[in-house]
Amino acid sequence: MDYSQRCAKRTFCGVVVPAKAGNPFANLWGSALDTPGKRFCGNRPVRHAAARVWIGFGLGLCVLLCTGCSAKKAETHGLPPDYSAPVTTGTATLATVPVQVHAIGNVEAYSTVSVKAQVAARIEKAYFTEGKDVRKGDLLFTLDRRPFDVALQQAEANLAKDQAQLENAGAESERYKELFQEGIVSKEQYDSMRTNADALAASVRADKAAIDKARIDLSYCSIQSPIDGRTGAVLVHPGNLVKDNDAVLVVLNQIHPIYVTFSVPEQHLADIKRYQAEAPLKVEASAPNQEQAVSRGVLSFIDNAVDSTTGTIKLKATFQNPDNRLWPGQFVNVALTLMTQANAVVVPSQAVQTGQAGQYVFVVKQDRTAELRPVVAGNSIAGRTVIQKGVAAGETLITDGQMRVVPGMKVVEKQVSGAGVQVSGKNQ
Repeated sequence: MDYSQRCAKRTFCGVVVPAKAGNPFANLWGSALDTPGKRFCGNRPVRHAAARVWIGFGLGLCVLLCTGCSAKKAETHGLPPDYSAPVTTGTATLATVPVQVHAIGNVEAYSTVSVKAQVAARIEKAYFTEGKDVRKGDLLFTLDRRPFDVALQQAEANLAKDQAQLENAGAESERYKELFQEGIVSKEQYDSMRTNADALAASVRADKAAIDKARIDLSYCSIQSPIDGRTGAVLVHPGNLVKDNDAVLVVLNQIHPIYVTFSVPEQHLADIKRYQAEAPLKVEASAPNQEQAVSRGVLSFIDNAVDSTTGTIKLKATFQNPDNRLWPGQFVNVALTLMTQANAVVVPSQAVQTGQAGQYVFVVKQDRTAELRPVVAGNSIAGRTVIQKGVAAGETLITDGQMRVVPGMKVVEKQVSGAGVQVSGKNQ
């Protein structure tokens, strides 16, 4: 078969396609097969042309499908022109608020005493209940006093013996003095008698000191409370033998009054010293999650140096603690009041939001549209925040629902009822 006969038949993927006018495959592939300047007599050129056509057809179909899906999604989730976002609002008001410095503090006992035995003896009895208050002078422990009673009696006997010897030596010294003056005895004999009397007088004084020490040791057998405070656990129980100034028997903490120690950044030091010079600064302390139970005291100590490692200054406040709210070792929230600020603009703390550009609020304007407004926020007290700049008293702010709002969008007030949340207006 010559070249003209072979080219009279067109092939597609190895299948002979007659070049007839009524053949759809021939019409489809005719333009590709009749490209000038190329020989399409074999199967390879035909397969390449078919692949290009099918790829183009598939890409077009994908574009049509994606366009349809996008149009359907925009139509489903689009917002109507009269949509109003449901929100909760609050009003900016004027109030007198304290200017405070907040910190985390630690409660410390006003005084702490570790009770130890001052003599070596056996513990006989404990006279207090663990964890109860004791008064100064109350009996805490008694030790075995029998060895100290014997020591006292021995010291008293030595004193009596030495006093008797002193009386005899004194009489002999007087006799030898007269004999020496008459020349019957030598001066050496007289001096010996006088020295013996003086030595016995010194022994008597030593015996009296021994008696005093024995009485003191005997008093140490009764251990009394040195302060008004609260007892801890008994650390050494009766029956144990203790050494002098060795083991701690019990720890006493004085909690009336009581200290709260806390640290604040050093940039507040100048204001603290200035206001402290005018009047004692008030301090409030409350346990975490118990903000309603507030204890009130006064600042009583400012450390003499700033901690260079943390850049903070250590402070200490004194609380009377009549209701025992504060407990040694407890961590509390501390608010140091420097002064009070009159006519400050305060808003609900929920209205203040934080974005990339800083803090802001949504203000509801007269036409019920939302305006995003940057603000400078100050202290937060009892769920309300002081606004130093950006909001005026009387303006309405969004406190809930900010995530649904964009600047310029209309908003509608949510009304909470017993059946749930209802939205006044069109959008329900």
